[in-house]
Amino acid sequence: MIKIGIIGGSGLDDPDLLLHPQDIEMDTPYGAPSSPIASGEINQVPVLILARHGRNHQFSPTQVNNRANVHALKALGATHIIATTACGSLKAEIDRGDMVILDQFIDFTKHRMNTFHDSFENGIAHALMADPFDSKLRNILINAAQQLKYRVHEKGTVVTIEGPRFSTRAESHMFRGFGADVINMSTAPEAALAVEAEIPYAAVAMSTDYDCWKEDEAPVTWEEILKVFNDNADRVKKLIVQSLSAMKKEITQ
Repeated sequence: MIKIGIIGGSGLDDPDLLLHPQDIEMDTPYGAPSSPIASGEINQVPVLILARHGRNHQFSPTQVNNRANVHALKALGATHIIATTACGSLKAEIDRGDMVILDQFIDFTKHRMNTFHDSFENGIAHALMADPFDSKLRNILINAAQQLKYRVHEKGTVVTIEGPRFSTRAESHMFRGFGADVINMSTAPEAALAVEAEIPYAAVAMSTDYDCWKEDEAPVTWEEILKVFNDNADRVKKLIVQSLSAMKKEITQ
């Protein structure tokens, strides 16, 4: 039986999506997760919703306890994880409001705990990370977005920076030179931990801005990012709901 963990970014951690919601407070060997975990159903699919930055967005990107979040979802029986995130576009063809179904990451964080293997006392552990996003989940999300007639990019490389500051122009151009398509402050450590935990993971990134590489635009502000994200949050929720029925059918085949 599948149980889908949803790690929601700003505006996409809404427990009201659930039928028969119940909050679960818990602790883990890595500390407490970012928020109580809302347990319930969507379209007869068991779902767990966790607010990545806390329900009041009280945790900065560096403060998010990714290890506790992933561990808690696994302990509660999550068989798959879908994450949502805002991102900045590093490509002209990825417009504001577009969705990107990520397939690669570049980890540019500096202060995150991004592994469960703090030591090799119990054996050497080097996780394979060539393809960190699950292809079956990605295809389900792509098909759902196409059915909803959303502008969706079927793959994309995200570079995850430490934050909470935004990039300099030099950094933004450097990341474009790396071949990254979008930029955020959350995905890379979270995805890596899901791979280590052996939970299939996929992420829907919504483009809210052009970072600061486009010199014909003023550098983006958090208020502008939040407005675009909130204006489009319902579309991402519909995408998740549309995907769940397909997941129940395809994953259990």
